Amino acid sequence: MNPKGRVALVTGGARRVGRALVQALADRGARVAVHHHDSPEDAATLISALTARGIEAAAFRSDLRQPDSPAQLIADVASHFGSLDILVNSAAIMVRSPLDEITAESWDDTFALNLRAPFFCARAAAHAMGERGGVIVNLADLAGIEAWPAYAAHGISKAGVIHMTRVLARILAPRVRVNAIAPGAVLLPEHWSAEDAAHLVRTTPLGRIGSPEDVAHAMLYLIEADYVTGDLVIVDGGRHIR
Repeated sequence: MNPKGRVALVTGGARRVGRALVQALADRGARVAVHHHDSPEDAATLISALTARGIEAAAFRSDLRQPDSPAQLIADVASHFGSLDILVNSAAIMVRSPLDEITAESWDDTFALNLRAPFFCARAAAHAMGERGGVIVNLADLAGIEAWPAYAAHGISKAGVIHMTRVLARILAPRVRVNAIAPGAVLLPEHWSAEDAAHLVRTTPLGRIGSPEDVAHAMLYLIEADYVTGDLVIVDGGRHIR
């Protein structure tokens, strides 16, 4: 699918990797819906910059951890733009928690945003796309492939995203293609230290930390590759082959 003129929604699109995905879609001529939860200023700044370039863009605030929010977000976007062609499920949280510190509440909070929300966003989006079809790209994580002891809940939720991608790809084919991206060290958590970053560089085969733009390139490939569905693209500088 050529993104030009298409309506694309990026959840968690106001900051960090999500922001780069929005900008990449805008650069390809897409009409972009930017979802955010608690980043109204970041979203407003991004929308202002895009509209100044003549790009049709709008922000949508929603707490996707609430059960009814995913379907409502999709309905709001489709109503505003008149259609929906591309969904990028990027919104997520990554909480460092040793095994004995994980609570039922923190587990549910992680899974509500990282796994339940993208599933119900995807289901609602597939309905909104109608017979003309569309594309869904889910953001998984290298933690969904590797076992990271300090991020058990996060990693398990992202492993769920990978399997969810395959299941939805089979259910929704051929009308809607569904793929996933598993980023590695492309943008470090804000609380990580320079020592953490140096360790990642030393243990990454390509010898560097990636960038959000590396993920954006993979996203554009999956949107435009019309014979690819149910796939996972790993963007990690080779860390999974260590």
